[in-house]
Amino acid sequence: MSIDQLNTDYGIAGHLTFATGNGGFPVIHIDNGQAKALISVYSGQVLSFQPATETTDLMFLSEKAYYAEGKAIKGGVPICWPWFGPDPEGLGRPSHGFVRNRLWNVVSTSTTPEGATQVILGLQDTEETRAIWPQAFELAIAITVGTTLTVELITRNLGDKAFPLTQAFHTYFQVGDISRVQVLGLENTQYLDKADGGVEKTQVGGVVATGEVDRIYLDVPNELVIDDSSLNRRIRIKSSGSKSAVVWNPWVKISANMADLDDSDYQRLICVETTNAATDIVEVPAHGEFRLAAIYSVERDS
Repeated sequence: MSIDQLNTDYGIAGHLTFATGNGGFPVIHIDNGQAKALISVYSGQVLSFQPATETTDLMFLSEKAYYAEGKAIKGGVPICWPWFGPDPEGLGRPSHGFVRNRLWNVVSTSTTPEGATQVILGLQDTEETRAIWPQAFELAIAITVGTTLTVELITRNLGDKAFPLTQAFHTYFQVGDISRVQVLGLENTQYLDKADGGVEKTQVGGVVATGEVDRIYLDVPNELVIDDSSLNRRIRIKSSGSKSAVVWNPWVKISANMADLDDSDYQRLICVETTNAATDIVEVPAHGEFRLAAIYSVERDS
């Protein structure tokens, strides 16, 4: 569908427009008075979210991000589905599944009674996806842009048998200075330290990054906070449908080795991911559905 046709069918005057973005992919610009946002139809991915009261974007988006077929976009809210991490069956399929590097469909756009803007994007199984993952499914992402950002991923099992699922919002948050950031809410929680061979450990105090951080936290509360003191703000993450969370910062070596990150980007980002990961495996019943959701908001000292 052309950009003109998308604007005709789904544009919202004064609030939502479609345009051609990097790599020629269609993007959605939202500016509704409550917030500004940028959503990529390729990857079904929020790339930017900035409440009207804020001068800094909540999302980190790499200036070296790839915008090409088959590549994931480094930043914003990538969707890992139907597995998180390496191929769970060891078949050589790509890490984090196959939906973050393909074009989604625009299902609907609307304005909520509160004046927020909602976009629903969708994917359905095809012969190509069934060759990768042999399941009949319908996937939708509902993105609501207002004073807060809500992202909800709805998995519908169209088949006659249940299937297992791991997944994530692999969210990249922009921070002022990683040395002045801590993640709160995970105190005394068990985690798998993937930067230390997957050893299980217990979190002591807030999560701080003084080197590479790659941790899967288990049995987590449904509310976490990123305390970003250099920007004098706290980012609050409220989740549902999730019992695990991932905290990631690549630090010096991995940043330098990633072609789609600048060498110093580790200083400006932290990923706090709402997940079903590790032992937090979802079973989606035949002809049933499962919903994973996160709400992102900003708070400042008055």
